[in-house]
Amino acid sequence: MYQEIRLHGRLSDNLEYFATAASRDAFRAYFYEVTSDSLRLFSPGNEIVLNPAGLHHHGNGGYFCEYMFGVDQPLADLAKAEVRNRLVLYGATSEKGGELVFSDRTEGEQSYEKIFFDGNAVCNYFFFLTGSVSGRLGEQQETILRLLGKRLKRSASVGAGDDTGLGQEISGLLGPGSALYLIKLINRRHRLFHDAFRDSYHGEKTISDAAAERLEKLATDLGLDKYQQERIRIDVMYKHPDNRRIVDEYKNILIDCNLRGAINQMENARLTRLKTLSVRNKIPAALFYTLDEMLKHDNLIDFLDQDYISETRQVLEGLFLHERQIDASLDHEDMVRLLQAKRRASINRDHTFEQILLEAGKGCDEMIRDGADISLLESFSYIITYFDRYDSASAKISQLAFMENVRFTEETIRSLLGNKRAFDELAPRLFATLCYADILENKYLGSFGRKKVLCLQKGLAAIEDGRETVRDLVLRLNAIEEEESFYRLLLTHVKERIRNFYSRYNTRAEQEGLRLEVTEELRNKKLLQGEISPPLFRDVLVNIKKEAIYLHSLLPRIVADKDTALREDFLDNSGLDRFYVEELEREYFELNNLDLEELYLIRKGFDGNDAPPPMPAVGALF
Repeated sequence: MYQEIRLHGRLSDNLEYFATAASRDAFRAYFYEVTSDSLRLFSPGNEIVLNPAGLHHHGNGGYFCEYMFGVDQPLADLAKAEVRNRLVLYGATSEKGGELVFSDRTEGEQSYEKIFFDGNAVCNYFFFLTGSVSGRLGEQQETILRLLGKRLKRSASVGAGDDTGLGQEISGLLGPGSALYLIKLINRRHRLFHDAFRDSYHGEKTISDAAAERLEKLATDLGLDKYQQERIRIDVMYKHPDNRRIVDEYKNILIDCNLRGAINQMENARLTRLKTLSVRNKIPAALFYTLDEMLKHDNLIDFLDQDYISETRQVLEGLFLHERQIDASLDHEDMVRLLQAKRRASINRDHTFEQILLEAGKGCDEMIRDGADISLLESFSYIITYFDRYDSASAKISQLAFMENVRFTEETIRSLLGNKRAFDELAPRLFATLCYADILENKYLGSFGRKKVLCLQKGLAAIEDGRETVRDLVLRLNAIEEEESFYRLLLTHVKERIRNFYSRYNTRAEQEGLRLEVTEELRNKKLLQGEISPPLFRDVLVNIKKEAIYLHSLLPRIVADKDTALREDFLDNSGLDRFYVEELEREYFELNNLDLEELYLIRKGFDGNDAPPPMPAVGALF
């Protein structure tokens, strides 16, 4: 009979443990002894001791935990979607070829701080076995890996904290007379912060100002360091189902490119499309930056058109010529070249540009330290100031273009006006080239996003000419935002009513009847005051008809014939947002159990030169 004995307690206010012995005859097994300040879990030849200083282990076994998103993870594990957990066996080391070598030297100690730093920030497991394994310790560890390695790295019970489920999974792989000894360690302060952040974030996929203040106070009260706060936040955000789908697709593309050692224009366009889609879905940029860093995306870029990198090197290296009595002062033309290079590096998501800038900054610091003229620092600061202006302006305009419920304040407009004047002093219409051109040419820019960007562009010019006030522009932008929100609300309700009650809505009388019913429904739900605009209602109905034609007539043909041209023709001429159509396509493929890879192949006709702009700097987590 399968049995478990479980002991629960705390070593301190912060450290909680669950110690389990599981076997077919657990009550006959050696198990534990407790002293005033420590816990010892033991069997012949094996033990784990929890004491105030840390954890001491002897014998076979190891530790495991659920991978947190963004931690160092072997490429072999990253590439397998089913691998969830990190597993470390005592005395095991990896050789250059990836082969594991097992030693008999398995005894060791770890501090609790290191356990929750190297492993999961909230929960980690330690274990050893009796029975089923024999021989020298190195041989026992190799046997444990063969018996349990695959299950431990894939078990969903680890992340769920289901000790009973985990014990049954492992015990089912062991022979008669074997026993599993398991200790789960929980960092209570980290768990409190994790649960508070999850509860705040998962409701609206964002953190309000009030929630941010509460979380900041909680972190301070708990004494959490910034690193642990950040990794907990990122892990929680990744696990939101909407985020995970997009981030995993991004990860899989990067893994394929990494294994191949190169990335082409089409793949880069797909990556950028996902980043742009993430803006629409409020997915933090930190999730993508983490993957880029883990998989060394920069090393894979091999585009033909990288002359902007050499131009950047030339201008920045010119800063240091002053020390050789050569006049190489930065002029307006140099600054324009650097800004254009930064824009192109952002489009290509080429971090080489930022690396060059960091190297130049380091060089300036070293030369100033060694007695160089302070003008060197002034020149570099001049460049950084303009780059900060570009980052700030492009991020705000990208948010306005691609995100819902973004409201500009008068302060935001004044900031953009200041940046516009600064750029246009360098070169006529430079601000438009840097901040509008790529967005307005972007195929993923929706109709309302286009309205808002054009309204902003014309409004800033009108303010400079004295034809409009800052407040007037804010009101006009907010009016478009309200119209967009109501359009989406109306689209949802009209589609639902058509699906449930209406099979026909072609005649004017049918459409008017539908409009009156939807109006009454929205009023009853306190979502509408007044009337629904007839032109807006007609737009909703026309777009629903276009959607039906695409899903029922065109998309099946496109899938069957892999007809990229037909798809692009519809997208270019229908007026429907690409974001919206791609969500419809994904739902169609999932509903019909089709391979999503087929959809990616259909989309590969997308021209990398028309790739969406980079994800704006909305990486602030709150």
